[in-house]
Amino acid sequence: MVNFIEAQKPLLKRLMRMAGLRPIDVELEPGTTMHIWVPKHHVNKKAGTISPLENGVGGVGAGEKSGALNRRGRKKSPESRPNVVLIHGFAAEGIVTWQFNFGVLVSRYNLYIPDMLFFGKSTTASADRSPEFQAECLAKALARLGVARCDVVGFSYGGMVAFKLAETRPDLVRSLAVSGSVVAMTDAVNSATMARLGAGSSAELLMPETLKGLKALLSISMYKKMWFPDRFYKDYLKAMFSHRKERMELLQGLITSNMDAKIPTFQQKIMLIWGEEDKIFDIELAKKMKEQLGDGCSLHGIPKAGHLLHVERPCAYNRQLQRFLAYVNSPQEVEQAAQTGGGVN
Repeated sequence: MVNFIEAQKPLLKRLMRMAGLRPIDVELEPGTTMHIWVPKHHVNKKAGTISPLENGVGGVGAGEKSGALNRRGRKKSPESRPNVVLIHGFAAEGIVTWQFNFGVLVSRYNLYIPDMLFFGKSTTASADRSPEFQAECLAKALARLGVARCDVVGFSYGGMVAFKLAETRPDLVRSLAVSGSVVAMTDAVNSATMARLGAGSSAELLMPETLKGLKALLSISMYKKMWFPDRFYKDYLKAMFSHRKERMELLQGLITSNMDAKIPTFQQKIMLIWGEEDKIFDIELAKKMKEQLGDGCSLHGIPKAGHLLHVERPCAYNRQLQRFLAYVNSPQEVEQAAQTGGGVN
């Protein structure tokens, strides 16, 4: 019997190819491979190899030469387009998560859509399940592709990885756009969130094994209640929740002791794009986080949207994301950051 969720993927892959993206597997070390959709100029068809561009795609200095965006809206050469990395959440791999968003970005930016380890085709033999390790592997993969500088967009679990990448690699990350996430999942935040949602654990909530559990997850993830036939939920359970043991370990690896938790000082400009009806990480938590992150952080709430705001209200989400990326890549911002030594380069 056809799995409707799996049947969707060939169409998504075709759309990605039509947009100029190609899937590649980047071996980072023996036993660790990251699957990423990348701009097609990285794929050398004749040699069957990955081809980084000279001096790094959109690397340090690229924005300074060209400005970040063509003022007339024309397509720019790969060498001068800024790089944007889209990091998915916990319930789906990259192309499924960002299917309503990549299309508005692909003509202006070099897009990189990775599958985090144990999602999609990305795997590792390492026992490390921390977001630090995910960020380290992503940084290595981008380095193999010649990416010297990028803007990072993260959703939920991907937001935590994005924060960790920005903290550990300020030379790589130009700016952050994050939704439905926290800088670190502390004991206190985790306990309060699970209690508010009536869940025994994050694994119980995010790794459902029954139709009832999946329906409950989707119900709290969206502002507008949507009806789907049971067949849809069954197919989703089969298609999206592979590597259960490893993913449960990833959830355990997220939890940070309150004693060890601290808010890093980020050099980057940060935009928090939030569903005002997010039941998992509510808007009040986002407001508190904005204050903790300081003047370099801004918050934009999207009404009538929950945790899955980029799926529920993609047009509103895409508008805010485009505005932020245009701002951090504007010639004025690039020049100012170069003069002050700020996070945008």
